[in-house]
Amino acid sequence: MSIGLKLQTYRRLGLVNLARVSLYRLGLRTGWHPVQRIKGEIGGKDFFGPPPALTDLPAPSTWREESLGFGWHRTPLQGGIPDWHVNPFDGTRCSGADQPWWTLSDFDLPVGDVKTVWEFSRLDWVLAMAQRAAAGETGELARLNAWLADWCEQNPAYLGVNWKCGQEASIRVLHLALAARLLGQDAHPSTDLTRLVAAHLARIRPTVSYAMAQDNNHGTSEAAALFVGGGLCAAGGVEAGEGWAREGRRLLENRARRLIAPDGGFSQYSLNYHRLMLDTLSVAELWRGWRDLPAFTHTFRERARAAGLWLYHLVDPPTGDAPNLGPNDGANLLPLTEADYRDHRPSVQLALALFSDRAAYPADGPHHPHLAWLQVPPPAEPAAPPGSRNFSDGGYAVLRRGFWTVLLRYPRYRFRPNHCDALHLDLWHEARNVLRDAGSFGYNSGAPWDTYFPGTAAHNTVAFDDHEQMPAVGRFLRGAWLTADGVTFEPGAAGTGSMAAGYTDWRGCRHVRRVHLDEAGPRVEDRISGFTQRAVLRWRLAPGNWTLSGTTLQGEGLVLNIAADVQIHRLEIVTGWESRSYLQKSEVPVLEIEIRTAGTLTTRMGSV
Repeated sequence: MSIGLKLQTYRRLGLVNLARVSLYRLGLRTGWHPVQRIKGEIGGKDFFGPPPALTDLPAPSTWREESLGFGWHRTPLQGGIPDWHVNPFDGTRCSGADQPWWTLSDFDLPVGDVKTVWEFSRLDWVLAMAQRAAAGETGELARLNAWLADWCEQNPAYLGVNWKCGQEASIRVLHLALAARLLGQDAHPSTDLTRLVAAHLARIRPTVSYAMAQDNNHGTSEAAALFVGGGLCAAGGVEAGEGWAREGRRLLENRARRLIAPDGGFSQYSLNYHRLMLDTLSVAELWRGWRDLPAFTHTFRERARAAGLWLYHLVDPPTGDAPNLGPNDGANLLPLTEADYRDHRPSVQLALALFSDRAAYPADGPHHPHLAWLQVPPPAEPAAPPGSRNFSDGGYAVLRRGFWTVLLRYPRYRFRPNHCDALHLDLWHEARNVLRDAGSFGYNSGAPWDTYFPGTAAHNTVAFDDHEQMPAVGRFLRGAWLTADGVTFEPGAAGTGSMAAGYTDWRGCRHVRRVHLDEAGPRVEDRISGFTQRAVLRWRLAPGNWTLSGTTLQGEGLVLNIAADVQIHRLEIVTGWESRSYLQKSEVPVLEIEIRTAGTLTTRMGSV
């Protein structure tokens, strides 16, 4: 990629953000950064006491006999406490537990992906044990305190890899504060708990400028931790607590205003990170209400309301699943029920109750005890059913007809894109995601996975001449950001709805996609031009039995008929990969249609 394209990309990131990142890194390299001078002590054995009253709400069984990583990876606990520096996938151990966190690498570690170690230190287990203690389960309170004491002993303040990331520290703070609320101790936290939270906020505050420069959920998470954790510390007698809380409120308002578009789309172009951001705002609003604090601004509430409705319209109501778009690191801030990791309904139900005063779903289901644990009364008024919507600020258009839902992802980038998913199409039929995105697998997974999953071939779109839609500038950064043109959206009151968008990439290749949907199914027209050697359209299929006969593909209750106004050079089913959860991957069939001259491919889809 040319120097000019790189400079253009850096300019779009923003000079202020670039300066913040540069100063942060320079400060750490020279030893001048204030975060390197903080001191702190953590530890104790009485973080939480007995709840003042017991609840009859159902508590989750997670973290009783098995650990749970990234929502799917289970490891027998065998009655013991996890090793906080071990990768549970392969047993490798992270070195440097006695070294200052800033001396340790992000990526060059014995465990490979650092997130494998960070996962257990997000303290999801604190919530599960606190819920069981609140329900009167014998031994869970003692177990909770013992695990926290061990965590503090094995992770002294600011030493080791578990202190490296401000967002990871923030997730711990939010979980500890929520546990205090579940156990009725948020107004009078113990000395040990207050000291632990204060040490985390002292770590977060000096590097929050770096978090803001990322323009992603690092900023929302760290702002919420300062707001919520600061309030908890103030209640525990920490003088700096009120200041942390004020700063957190200011930054949270700023992040909601900047990172959430008026239509609810979020800066990271990711379903999983959208949920994390939304849950973070919900926790902040819950804390504000629990502590009877002044309301957030109108803009904050409107952006939070829009973000909740955005996710509501993309989630499949019968299952809670949603398109597997964008980066996904396994985050699930509020695992308060037995809901599957990919079930977004608890988060949507909470957000719509808090910010729209509407019930997204009926009372039965995992979203009901989710509200009850957080002491949120179910709204009396139901939300209007999810329908066809065009979220033009971020480039997401949804058509719904009968049993069909079609999502078209088109490029509208105000913030840095990570995946080459321009004009990706997701298809749902009778609550099943039959044409689907590949996900993201891992952030430090090595070749070929670190390029495959974010690449064009991992999405239901067209790849040109074996180059990516946008070239990689860094591990999480793309250059030559695409811009959609010719965007149309006609939901149609009855009969056929339609939508369309196009783009021209950095090498002059052009793709225009038009989608028509009626109750019989969708028709997709892909007009392709500007390439030199070949263009390949991919349809990534749900796992199952698929058969290809001529230009007709059939399987899993679906039939695809392919037509073209030029010669089809190749049409075959190949093996691809998908990742439904972090560090989990499996094979999927992929239909590839290759042409070598400009033309239009038409795919008609229907049920059988």
